[in-house]
Amino acid sequence: MFEGLKGKLAGVKSRLGGVISENAEETETPIEAPVEVSPPVSPAEATPGLAPSFSPGDAAPAAPETPEPESAKRPWSGIFRRPKVDEPDAPAPAEPPAPAPEADDEIGQKAGLFTKLKVLVTERELILKEDDVREVLDELELVLLESDVALPVTEEIIDHVRRDLVGRHRKFRESPDEIVTETLRDALLEVLGEGFDLPRYIRGHERPVRILFTGVNGTGKTTTVAKVGAYLKREGFSVVIAAGDTFRAGAIEQIDIHAERLGIRVIQHKQGGDPSAVIFDAVEYARAHGLDVVLADTAGRFHNKQNLMNQLGKIRRVMKPDLVFYVDEAIAGNDAVIRAEEFDKTVGADGIVLTKADMDPKGGAAISIAHTIGKPLVFLGTGQGYDDLAPFTPAGMVADLLGTAEA
Repeated sequence: MFEGLKGKLAGVKSRLGGVISENAEETETPIEAPVEVSPPVSPAEATPGLAPSFSPGDAAPAAPETPEPESAKRPWSGIFRRPKVDEPDAPAPAEPPAPAPEADDEIGQKAGLFTKLKVLVTERELILKEDDVREVLDELELVLLESDVALPVTEEIIDHVRRDLVGRHRKFRESPDEIVTETLRDALLEVLGEGFDLPRYIRGHERPVRILFTGVNGTGKTTTVAKVGAYLKREGFSVVIAAGDTFRAGAIEQIDIHAERLGIRVIQHKQGGDPSAVIFDAVEYARAHGLDVVLADTAGRFHNKQNLMNQLGKIRRVMKPDLVFYVDEAIAGNDAVIRAEEFDKTVGADGIVLTKADMDPKGGAAISIAHTIGKPLVFLGTGQGYDDLAPFTPAGMVADLLGTAEA
């Protein structure tokens, strides 16, 4: 998916990293770092042979005699003198009390196990001028435009990279490739928005949640309704589908086959009937049976077909959808972005689903569409199977484009 754009971005990353390497200057900066130091060891502990030892059967070595202090000795004149009965012996001097161990000594001993040493760390300093990166930014702009990224979105990405790199005095220890990757990742995430967690929305909303699917002809809208139904069933939700495309021949039969394979109930009327009535019945069925989600298919139409757009307006008034998802093809590039913008202006849209993303080497629509209309990209269709529907996450797409792990 988007293989062409991945290869071109890799080339831009390499050249921009080369520019940073050429303009960076290495410096050595002293910093203080804590280093653990072993406590001092006594000679007896350091040399086991010097430590005194005796077996259990031996008598314990006698403690060394402590010389009697001079003040405690009796004078020579009193040695042979017989003490009188009424003359009590002089009391022995009291021993001074041993000082109590203080908590600070223990803390100080622990603190003494660490010391701070100054070490030199090699850093790089960088100040890039506009002229240093002009050629590479021109190349990046061309890569994005050739990949069908909308012009306003391309300009936003280029401006972000320029602001991040040019004219700023910065010190860094990471590689130039890491700096470029971080800059491009931030620029892409800024235009991709935050995405949309549909299961989380449903869990926090009153049931049934009503989702209306709109879009132009031939973009895979009916198949997308079936894929979303399969996805929601895997997430533990109960689903009913409204066969609201009563205009296209074979549309009712198509959604009926999909639903039968998936074990999902379909509410349908005859071909040519009022789609608003079909969708109304589906909502009432979901309420009566305590179902979680109503998925409403509609006929494909272009925004410039006024009668069909009026019909879509009636459907909205009857259904009162909680969410409106616009469906288009990723391979349509800028045309998909323009059509999504027009649909949003006419009938509104709360999210975007892009089909056939696995066939799109460019990725321009996926990058541009959320930023252009200010609505999140919700799903990417990645194949023909019912499981080939990927919930869109901006971080995941950026990691895929830049060949990095998802942050």
